[in-house]
Amino acid sequence: MKALGQFIIDAANFIWGTPLLILLLGGGFYFLLLSRLAPIKYIGHAIQILRGKYDDPDEEGQLRHYQALSTALAATVGMGNVSGVAIAITMGGPGAIFWMWISALLGVSTKFFTCSLAVMYRGKDSAGEKQGGTMYFITEGLGKKWKPLAIFFSVMAMFGVLPIFQANQLTEAISNSIFVHNGMASSFTKNLVIGMFLASIVALVILGGVKRIGKVTGRMVPIMAAVYIVTVLYIIMSNASEILPSLQLIFMDAFSGKAVLGGSFGAVILMGVRRAAFSNEAGIGTATMAHGAAKTNEPIREGLVAMLGPIIDTIIICTMTALAIIITGVWKHTDADGITLTAEAFDQVIPFGSYLLTICVSFFALSTMFAYPYYGSKSLGFVVGAKYQHWYHYAVVVLVVVGAVAELDVIVSFCDLTFALMAFPTMISAILLSGKVRVAALDYFRRYKAGAFD
Repeated sequence: MKALGQFIIDAANFIWGTPLLILLLGGGFYFLLLSRLAPIKYIGHAIQILRGKYDDPDEEGQLRHYQALSTALAATVGMGNVSGVAIAITMGGPGAIFWMWISALLGVSTKFFTCSLAVMYRGKDSAGEKQGGTMYFITEGLGKKWKPLAIFFSVMAMFGVLPIFQANQLTEAISNSIFVHNGMASSFTKNLVIGMFLASIVALVILGGVKRIGKVTGRMVPIMAAVYIVTVLYIIMSNASEILPSLQLIFMDAFSGKAVLGGSFGAVILMGVRRAAFSNEAGIGTATMAHGAAKTNEPIREGLVAMLGPIIDTIIICTMTALAIIITGVWKHTDADGITLTAEAFDQVIPFGSYLLTICVSFFALSTMFAYPYYGSKSLGFVVGAKYQHWYHYAVVVLVVVGAVAELDVIVSFCDLTFALMAFPTMISAILLSGKVRVAALDYFRRYKAGAFD
């Protein structure tokens, strides 16, 4: 098992090299230029769409704009914002956060293009139901001869969206709160029990189908974001004098690489982009499946809604987590990693802070664990047929338990590896189809300016 774990770690480090970095950052920059900065200029309009101003229940799709974004955010606003940021800082230094910002800003345009395509080229599954996602815009947009690429994406997605990282980190948070803080040691058996408990909660939601998932995440996402933001703001404002020095450290370290393993400038960038991709998934392709289910006949509208994801996820929430860790200084004098490091930052400022963090991350992790199986089941349905896709949910329930007792470094590398392999078909196909989005965007914004939607 150790040999397999090391193979996964080595494979993830190998594939997250310069070519993937160029594809994600260069692709995002290309989309931004091609759209003439439209994602940035129309943020206000995107918020109007999100609020339901243009909702039409008679249009095709399964989820309202708000529910589609909530489902996508439930999958992205999760443990990557809490423990993922901590991992970025411990492995790449504070400068990694700067490159997370750059990746997210370019990810705004990437989400706009990929999720517009998800609606523009919706296809039908084997049951005859309309579906959207990377695998469908590959086959419907590029043609059936590209189906092997769509199948490759779907297979990687089935593995990539297994909620094992969330199960692992939530188990660690619960174990630390219940056992470690009370003088008891954590153990395999205790983690196994926690994992089984989490699996039962996940089963109650995901076995109810996409509508139940959309309904639950639609309620959970605003609550979990509000509680976490208020808590982290308290930590930051309690050390207000350290805000500017911490931001300065992020900018300086981004170009010095002194805090990075090996002191490599390139490694700083790589760690920031790697963790940003896991956090907001821009260019990876999972969110295309949620936004592809939106009730709309206007692809550009859903692209505008989708682009809000990286802003909320990385620019706002990840930045707040990073400031809490840097301001409190816990990253300098501890061997802790992941959720444990963030818990130390909470404990330093707030009495029983780790308990409060456990409540927050429970919302984060569970919402992701509810949303991810939806993606995985759609991917399985594409490969073997819609009538079999519900089997993915049963597999997830079992693998939640596996994730709860596995090693963190192996799980992180496994997720990174599968996400990287998903990024290649998503970005390549989106670049090839980008001209279609540009034409549709020009037409949509012309009609919007002419008042056609008023």
